[in-house]
Amino acid sequence: MLTLLQLCGRNLLTFRATQTISRSFYSTEMGKRVAVVLAGCGVYDGSEIHEASAVLVHLSRGGASVNMFAPDIDQMHVVNHLKGEPSQEKRNVLVESARLARGNIQDLSKLSVKDHDAIIFPGGFGAAKNLCTWAVQGKDCSVNDEVKSVLQAFHGEGKPIGLCCISPVLAAKVFPGCEVTVGLEKDDKYPDTTDTAAAINQLGCKHMSKSVGESHVDEKNKLVTTSAFMCNAPIHEIFDGIGVMVQDVLKLA
Repeated sequence: MLTLLQLCGRNLLTFRATQTISRSFYSTEMGKRVAVVLAGCGVYDGSEIHEASAVLVHLSRGGASVNMFAPDIDQMHVVNHLKGEPSQEKRNVLVESARLARGNIQDLSKLSVKDHDAIIFPGGFGAAKNLCTWAVQGKDCSVNDEVKSVLQAFHGEGKPIGLCCISPVLAAKVFPGCEVTVGLEKDDKYPDTTDTAAAINQLGCKHMSKSVGESHVDEKNKLVTTSAFMCNAPIHEIFDGIGVMVQDVLKLA
């Protein structure tokens, strides 16, 4: 019985120590103002919902205040997520993003870099279809003018930029020579990473091979990237990897 009580005591102390460390980290990050840029609602034609939610949860846990934005433009197309096929309807990126933001979202044109300490772009095909044209043009794509201006503004002020899943290609197009990750190359769990990494390298940037639970920090450009659903991983691993990215963004802010 005494041995059992001693063991329970040690476990309780370990748990309390972990709580203290967690509170200690997050308490130092209190008050950070973070902009989150969405690209619609739904993995195939907008922002990946689980990634966007994970970003928001980790920012909330980190004590950050969040403002959400999206460009007021038509989506490239609309995909029936049940069938996985394009439909004939038209939808607006800002209006669809409002679903994820519970209505509390602004036009990207109103985003002021002076009012924020950092910015984060969740992934999903919307990042490659609506925020840029990577999905159809690859490395020869163009980036939406407002998105490009926002990225350049945060970079110019030396404020950190977080990107996950496919959205690091935005940085690769806007910041020549930068370092990003979209996962592990030549690994079956990352089916699209090798080709995407090759395109990133062809742009003069450097792809860093990182697992789903890691982020890569480009210290020079203050870019923080993680692969998220570029990896066929359980959702909790995606969630944890995004948490690493968010923590690194807040550390730099």
